[in-house]
Amino acid sequence: MMRKVSLVLFGAVIGATAAGMASQPRAFFGTVAEAAGASDTYKQLTLFGDVFERVRDDYVEKPEDSKLVEGAISGMLAGLDPHSSYMDAKAFKEMRTNTDGKFGGLGIRVQMFEKQIRVEGAIDDTPAAKAGIRAKDIITQLDGQAIDGLSLEQAVDKMRGAIGTPITLTIQREGVEKPVEVKLVRAEISLDSVKWEVVNDDIGYLRISQFNATTFEQMNKGLDQIEDKVANDKLKGFVLDLRNNPGGMLDQAIAVSDAFLERGEIVTTRGRNAEESQRYNARPGDLAKGKPVIVLVNGGAASASEIVAGALQDHKRATVLGTRSFGKGSVQTIIPLGGNGAIRLTTARYYTPSGKSIQAKGIVPDIEVKQELPDEMKDKDFDTKGEAGLKGHLKNGDDEASGSSAYVPSERKDDKQLNYAFDLLHGIQSNAAFPPSGKTSAN
Repeated sequence: MMRKVSLVLFGAVIGATAAGMASQPRAFFGTVAEAAGASDTYKQLTLFGDVFERVRDDYVEKPEDSKLVEGAISGMLAGLDPHSSYMDAKAFKEMRTNTDGKFGGLGIRVQMFEKQIRVEGAIDDTPAAKAGIRAKDIITQLDGQAIDGLSLEQAVDKMRGAIGTPITLTIQREGVEKPVEVKLVRAEISLDSVKWEVVNDDIGYLRISQFNATTFEQMNKGLDQIEDKVANDKLKGFVLDLRNNPGGMLDQAIAVSDAFLERGEIVTTRGRNAEESQRYNARPGDLAKGKPVIVLVNGGAASASEIVAGALQDHKRATVLGTRSFGKGSVQTIIPLGGNGAIRLTTARYYTPSGKSIQAKGIVPDIEVKQELPDEMKDKDFDTKGEAGLKGHLKNGDDEASGSSAYVPSERKDDKQLNYAFDLLHGIQSNAAFPPSGKTSAN
């Protein structure tokens, strides 16, 4: 099977910005308006310097200058939007580990939300997933010690550790009055992001849990193995499961989308300046050979997941099934700062092939299928607020609405969304949205 070449996009937005600056030299003094603006900026920087010196001189305990500067940088970036942030050298190293390495830990994805450490999801088949840790859980204690006041990086550092060592998490869970204690044992967290299998001898199932540096390569391997196991004339199609996938690397989302497309736009990113816009197109070669594709999304599917779902939906290459996605329609660029860590800066918005921005709106499925909660969970709230519910998010008009239930049953027999997808491919169920307009299910 011929393989498409994965794209390398790291630094693309930075490069465009630098090129734009270099191509437009300016007079030393600029315009009167620019001079006035610079004057206001210098006044604000002078104010910062005054506050910095007062804190250094008068704070009750002598502070570290480096901590004051890092705190100021963190506050500046956090004030922009929920996804821009500062990483010190240690956090930057851990971030790179998360994209291409292995580590001892629990397999929890966490985010700082309203000064609390909130779980965004658990990686499949990790201690956290097996213990039932779920999205929206608030971690309040680690081994009995309160983590109030810790930074996100400090909390993550405490949860990681030597493989085989125990840790107890105290969790505040919605709908549960008393704190929940969960005992876990750290394990090697493998960053394999793709799982695949053949279902009922005639359906290829691909589960992508995140988009890291090897996602496209792993998915290709999965397509190969499915092709080896099932004759082309017997293969009904594919289910691409992106539920509760928080996203990841932009180039991998583009490559995964490209795998199912013969031609056309995949995604466009638009920065503050027109010259920073980038358009990414598919290359010839549908690795699924035209077989029907159903993409599963829910309230936990965000960012890179939404790029894939949006591209395949707009090109009518796949039917999107489930509930409204998270709605993160922005691109973050990692900008290294030498030996001083890096900043994660929101540099662009992305748009689906039809020109839609899903920022704070999400991907609306072609077929809405809601999961049924078991009786013991019906009084609990599994709905995510989505991007539209995050404080300080980038605005996108007056009709914002994103997020939905992020609940996925642990038992396949109870998974209404997945089983509906299987029934569509088998012809047991029918829906006007499947196959997409202009497509046929017969191959």
